Amino acid sequence: MVNVAQLFYRYGAMNSGKTIEILKVAHNYEEQNKDVIIMTSGLDNRDKVGTVSSRVGLRRDAYPIFDETNIFEEVKKMNTKAACILIDESQFLKKHHVLELAEIVDRLDIPVMAFGLKNDFMNELFEGSQYLLLYADKIEEMKTICWFCHKKATMNLRMHDGKPVYAGEQIMIGGNESYYPVCRKHYKDPIIK
Repeated sequence: MVNVAQLFYRYGAMNSGKTIEILKVAHNYEEQNKDVIIMTSGLDNRDKVGTVSSRVGLRRDAYPIFDETNIFEEVKKMNTKAACILIDESQFLKKHHVLELAEIVDRLDIPVMAFGLKNDFMNELFEGSQYLLLYADKIEEMKTICWFCHKKATMNLRMHDGKPVYAGEQIMIGGNESYYPVCRKHYKDPIIK
């Protein structure tokens, strides 16, 4: 049976374990002496640019992707024998990046696993998420629970000074101090302490 590379998109709300999953997948490949390429958005500067870091404290260096980056060309330069390419913060990708990921799968026969948020704090799709939903061969939701109840979190609530924010710039890098995974009910009516 021939292995066929695919473009995977795994999305979830904040705190759904996306980054820890990337680190786990990388570890599993590397334990079998298989090369992986880890990439992340150059916009993510919570730790430092070019670092994939989880909330549980694990981190790895990663190749940063900027708006002008041609991922296909960079992968060709790096290692076309890679067993897998792992992308963190894929919601920040541009349409051309997603098309380049598809080209890596189709022309280089390397599986690509992209992880990210589906929707922003205004419940609009990110550009990267929109095109991953369109072009991915396999799509999977990573689940977590609402910050305020036990329902599944499907949305990301931005908070500022203890109050919910529903308008503003789409991209504001932050973690638990700024964003909460919430269900639809608590997105509209969060429990303010």
